[in-house]
Amino acid sequence: MNQRQADSTFIILRPAGPGDNELLAEMGASTFADTFGPDNTPENMVAYLAASFSPARQAVELADPGTLFLIAEVNGAAQGYVRLREGPAPACVSGARPLEIVRLYARQAFIGRGVGAALMRASLAEAARRGCGSVWLDVWERNPRAIAFYERWGFSKVGTAVFPLGSDLQTDFLMQKTIGDGS
Repeated sequence: MNQRQADSTFIILRPAGPGDNELLAEMGASTFADTFGPDNTPENMVAYLAASFSPARQAVELADPGTLFLIAEVNGAAQGYVRLREGPAPACVSGARPLEIVRLYARQAFIGRGVGAALMRASLAEAARRGCGSVWLDVWERNPRAIAFYERWGFSKVGTAVFPLGSDLQTDFLMQKTIGDGS
């Protein structure tokens, strides 16, 4: 899957494989820390990153048959990724077989340069290919840039959820987009 951006940069999307666990651990931890570190305590960040982004944890997520990771590469270097997962959704999410966007991350230098858009386009196409009735995700209520990005893609708020970041219980918005006739 190749995507051309306005600046003539090619973004190549590829499915992640079992050997990508270390790459996903590094990229997940660094993008999460870059985005959320300034607004959270170092202790809570360390606890969350250790629990969520070890190579072993990423290997388990890669092995999950309901999960698909797509990695976005620019000039041969990974600059973002998305993790999609089929499974139970919160009661506020509607649609048959909802697909969750668990993570959609881009390295700081590539935010606003088409990596997120390429990953979102591929995610929505994958949901349609699977016959999913909706796509859903959660996003921190204090992340207006991400919320605006999702709203531009047709997602709307349908609920809230608690997101434990270390000892800090934060509020995430649950957002959903209908696929198929409603997209």
